[in-house]
Amino acid sequence: MNSEHTSVEMKDQGEINHGYIQTETNAKEQNHDLKQSNGDGNKFQIEPMDNEEEENYTGCPGVAYKIQTGVAIAVGKHGSRIKQAVKLLFLVLYFVYFGYAMYYEFGDEGSIRLLVCTVIGVVLLLIHIFNRLCGSKIKLFDSGEKSFATERRHRKMKRYTGRFLMVAVFLGLAAYIIYDVLIDYPQNAVSIAGLALYIIIFYIFSKNPAKVKWRPVFWGFALQYIFALVILRTEWGYQAFQWLGDRVTEFLNYSNAGAVFVFGDVLVNTYGVFAFRVLPVVVFFYTVTSVLYYLGVMQVIVKKMGMFLSFCLGTSPAESLNAAGNIFVGMTEAPLMIQPFLENMTKSELHAVMTGGFATIAGSVLGAYVNFGVPANHLITASVMSAPAALAISKLAYPETERTKSEDMDRMGKSKDRNVIEAISSGAGNSVKVVAAIAVNVMAFLCVLEFVNMTLDWFGDRVGVDGLSFQLICSYVFYPIAFFMGTDVPDCRKVAELVGIKTFTNEFLAYKELSILIANRKNFTQYTAVWNASSDWFYQGDDIILHHVNQTLKKGIISDKSEVIATYALCGFSNFGSMGIFLGGMSALVPSRRGDLSQIVLRAMIAGNVACFLTGCIAGLLYKDYGT
Repeated sequence: MNSEHTSVEMKDQGEINHGYIQTETNAKEQNHDLKQSNGDGNKFQIEPMDNEEEENYTGCPGVAYKIQTGVAIAVGKHGSRIKQAVKLLFLVLYFVYFGYAMYYEFGDEGSIRLLVCTVIGVVLLLIHIFNRLCGSKIKLFDSGEKSFATERRHRKMKRYTGRFLMVAVFLGLAAYIIYDVLIDYPQNAVSIAGLALYIIIFYIFSKNPAKVKWRPVFWGFALQYIFALVILRTEWGYQAFQWLGDRVTEFLNYSNAGAVFVFGDVLVNTYGVFAFRVLPVVVFFYTVTSVLYYLGVMQVIVKKMGMFLSFCLGTSPAESLNAAGNIFVGMTEAPLMIQPFLENMTKSELHAVMTGGFATIAGSVLGAYVNFGVPANHLITASVMSAPAALAISKLAYPETERTKSEDMDRMGKSKDRNVIEAISSGAGNSVKVVAAIAVNVMAFLCVLEFVNMTLDWFGDRVGVDGLSFQLICSYVFYPIAFFMGTDVPDCRKVAELVGIKTFTNEFLAYKELSILIANRKNFTQYTAVWNASSDWFYQGDDIILHHVNQTLKKGIISDKSEVIATYALCGFSNFGSMGIFLGGMSALVPSRRGDLSQIVLRAMIAGNVACFLTGCIAGLLYKDYGT
């Protein structure tokens, strides 16, 4: 028997939705499938009943089915209004809570934190509302103005304005360096020589020096400098990022709850075993990132930062989005956000994408480094500073000579998860690959490094050279790099050793070695504060012996300035091991460009390393001791 349907038209915001309701005359003879679509494209479906249940369609089942049908139609018709009402209700409830919280207690750190977060949230909400209401009108106005102006006049005005801003910013930054840096800390001028040296070398060995566009190069370094200026040379900026770093550390410590439950308190807290103490942090952060990606928070943040970088540097939206994404996610995850663009990207853009991946670290491993004892505020700052530096050095090493085809910022990838629970589950599941990769790579590189050191030591013994090792060789080979970043001269070999470990193995091992030096300096400072006598400790090779407590500080100590420079210089995936990982990941995303990717991956890795060194130079130039 054919079904009879009643077509119902419902107008909501200018659109017609069709709901098909079966009449009672044939309700017992048909499977019932009601789909209602609203303006947002959401589907509301009632599952069909089995044949055995159709005979019981009267009575309570019939009433239940009619209720379901009515609710589905109502939700379909008023879905957008219901969403707005729920959001408004949530907003009202939050402000009620906020008002009472401010009334109940104000002045402590928690109340200030709540106030600052609320103000930031309100500002972002107002910006969002303004863009929704006035964004299209502003675009129409801009397009109308451009249609009346000649293209030649527009380009000329833009060119002269850009040059004026570049000169003004350069003079302002130069004046500040001379007045506030070099007068008080003349030794920091070494870092300026390092900056100039890297820029000159990369210009000489550029893929096409004649095609270098200086706008992205200048503004990339200028933004890097301005970020560092706020954080390292202003006390309020330093304290703000110190506070942010403390909050990040506090947040990541919640991973201990799951780790202790699974592995036990002894392995996690008492002995601090690497696999049970550090790797759970990666799982936790990866899971949180997955949830933020599902909620769309990550896309919004990355998109806004990408737009900012694109506006300042004049780079294409796709490569700017990737650079912004690398601040938060890893080198293989960030390209997923711009996957629709990869096929048509120019070689210069692909080089910028790969350089950005090599010049930064993922938020997930940042948590592991914080767990080592590396300051979170400096790691966060280094990730932010390296993003524009990577674009700048990339455009210097591989200038753009083609016309870009990636202009649309709205084609970002979206989460495939259907709800928050699935996002948590998929994030935790995906982190297994990252955790396994970290664990096996650390084991493999430590094994290889030990073998290389024993081999070098054996060869050294044959000719009367004691203590020959990979680290010793690196301490001499990379000495100029450490020196020109502004490292204190007594610490140059130790920082050079860390740079060598990072470049030829990975940054994980380098930060592990740095964490030992950081812990040593803290212990040494506490010891000298208690005993207050230089005769109570002494050097034994590179080690420091603390006499009264019978403690040996293996590998000695370095100054706070050298620690900061090393933290910034090591903050990137730029090493030979990552080349294979990145090339494999990118080739899987865009197989047709495998040949181009293999041609530029080595150049991109070197550029990523230099971007990290430039960040170290800026940190060395602007370093100021706040007594921390």
